[in-house]
Amino acid sequence: MRTQMKLPLFYQILSYLIIGIIVPADVTLGIRFPNPISQVSGDPPDELLKTAVFALGSFWRSESVFGCLDGVVRTTVGYAGGSKSNPEYRSLGDHAESVHIEYDPRVINFRQLLEVFWSSHDSRQVFGQGPDVGNQYRSIIFVNGTEESRLAVVSKEREQTKSRGSIVTTQIQQLENFYPAEPEHQKFELKRNPFLVQVIGNLVEEELEKSRLAAKLNGYAAELCPPRIQTRIDGKLNEIIRKGWPILTQV
Repeated sequence: MRTQMKLPLFYQILSYLIIGIIVPADVTLGIRFPNPISQVSGDPPDELLKTAVFALGSFWRSESVFGCLDGVVRTTVGYAGGSKSNPEYRSLGDHAESVHIEYDPRVINFRQLLEVFWSSHDSRQVFGQGPDVGNQYRSIIFVNGTEESRLAVVSKEREQTKSRGSIVTTQIQQLENFYPAEPEHQKFELKRNPFLVQVIGNLVEEELEKSRLAAKLNGYAAELCPPRIQTRIDGKLNEIIRKGWPILTQV
């Protein structure tokens, strides 16, 4: 069972155009967003990037949560944590829906990603998240090496102290394999908003999956960006509409 989806942002934007006014939505979020650890301009070369993989319920929402963070360069949804080779959406085996994150460690670090992970789902829930029930929605921190393992364990212990009446069910696993999900699951929230897809140039599927801008707009479409970024994108879209619909290249 999937969480009930919201009305596409496309229709909100059309209504704004009709009345000629854009009013940023006042969104209240429970997610803790880290402050950037430095200000770095430009996209970093791939060799400087680090990766992280988390499972925290439906990967549609998980990708939206992380994609909008400063320092996150690319996001990919997929399957991890199980033994089945080449899993598919309708045949997951024992894998969990997961999100693969490529990030710039000069801007955001693994500890800060962990903070967002914990605040973005209920780690005490067994066999699902919210209305999404099933083993594929379980909570997992995947690690690559001893330092990530240490940080994950410390963060889980800290989280457990906040939940004295219940057990934190999150698993900590060494990452073995990550299998990207089918194209229709990538940037799911963004694709539900035709206006946003158009405004970045109707990228082909492969470009859309790898686009840093698409990752941010995917979070914006789900209204899961940090408030400062959500407001910044509102302003960019407002400017595009005033100027006559040029292509959005950065936010």
